[in-house]
Amino acid sequence: MAAGKKKILLNAFNMNCVGHINHGLWTHPQDTSTQYNTLEYWTGLAQLLERGLFDGLFIADIVGVYDVYQQSVDVTLKESIQLPVNDPLLLLSAMAAVTKHLGFGLTANLTYEPPYLFARRMSTLDHLSRGRVGWNIVTGYLDSAAKAMGLTAQVEHDRRYDQADEYLQVLYKLWEGSWEDEAVINDREQRIYAQPEKVHMVRHQGEFYQVEGYHLCEPSPQRTPVLFQAGSSERGLLFAGRHAECVFISGQDKPATKVQVDKVRASALAARRNADDIKVFMGLNVIVAETEAAAWAKHAEYLSYASAEAGVAHFSASTGIDFSEYALDEPIQYVKSNAIQSATKTLQNNDWTRRKLLEQHALGGRYITVVGSPEQVADELESWIAETGLDGFNLTRIVTPQSYVDFIDLVIPELQRRGSYKTEYGSGTLREKLFHAEARLPDQHTGSSYRHEGA
Repeated sequence: MAAGKKKILLNAFNMNCVGHINHGLWTHPQDTSTQYNTLEYWTGLAQLLERGLFDGLFIADIVGVYDVYQQSVDVTLKESIQLPVNDPLLLLSAMAAVTKHLGFGLTANLTYEPPYLFARRMSTLDHLSRGRVGWNIVTGYLDSAAKAMGLTAQVEHDRRYDQADEYLQVLYKLWEGSWEDEAVINDREQRIYAQPEKVHMVRHQGEFYQVEGYHLCEPSPQRTPVLFQAGSSERGLLFAGRHAECVFISGQDKPATKVQVDKVRASALAARRNADDIKVFMGLNVIVAETEAAAWAKHAEYLSYASAEAGVAHFSASTGIDFSEYALDEPIQYVKSNAIQSATKTLQNNDWTRRKLLEQHALGGRYITVVGSPEQVADELESWIAETGLDGFNLTRIVTPQSYVDFIDLVIPELQRRGSYKTEYGSGTLREKLFHAEARLPDQHTGSSYRHEGA
């Protein structure tokens, strides 16, 4: 094994629904994603991923529905494009009970979650998992969600980040500052469980939130969960520099991805953190078999079940543009919207048509797809890491669980042989495993400034 070689970090990318990224594959005879609403589906997946020494299971989520394409939910419902979708946070207890090391990146939309109750929910999960929880911070991008939650429309993009900054302030005060480390002594003889002088009321009077109360949970192993975020807009990068510990990006080629990674590193430096205080992950499809020919045969088989139209319908919601209104070869006009900024940017300065989008979404999604033998896949993963500065990948499911089984049985051993992937888990919490540091936020992170003296 090569000494000192950078180890690839790896999350499985999934969602508590039938169709996640690669749409249409739920119709494959070996796919089990329609069992998403059973505990066995998730506990089995968690145990499988731990066998493969995955760092985490990253679970996406949305609030709202994809109703931009054809101005309806017809395609969304027929192809189950993230609808129905169940709550991701409720999965964790069961998965944590059958694993010891696997981390969990849970998506929760802060726009519709009161911070006081959300702080308790995450602390509870951090306790139950013994410190294996991460939170993927999102502010939402669907008008359908805003309307379902009683608003007339979404809050403007940058304004949502202003609200998110204050939301995090409230959470840091609760997680980091309300209870000191020595607050709980659990002394039966003195009849003192927690020392009152070491538990402090949080008082926050801000533009978006007013909170006066004690955090309801004693300190969990990490206090603040590992903070994940996806956002490549200028405002999103500013937020990432301040708060994120892991950033998820969508890359299409290596030079452009390197630019994205460099911007994330620069955002950390601008916030007076270290450049490597943020781990950067890219979404990726992998189709692997014993030989290159067998892998491409599998790719062709998967294509026969995929729905390119469903992929484009999903992309319509991401951009806020109804692509069904365009003829196959009619140039698509870029329209600034309140949706995902990185998605709409891809349509700028490009000769995009609906035909080109359908070709891009041939596998039902738009992430890069690596196809080949174990050696070829390992070559390509190492190349992405070396040429872009990425830390790891969010590996999508194409056919569940076959995609993960193939990767674990074929690619992981090859990466381990090369010294590019761990051969055993490290000890400690998710933060300790990812950063080889302390369980709590590092001193240079803005959240650490909210600690109470003695905490």
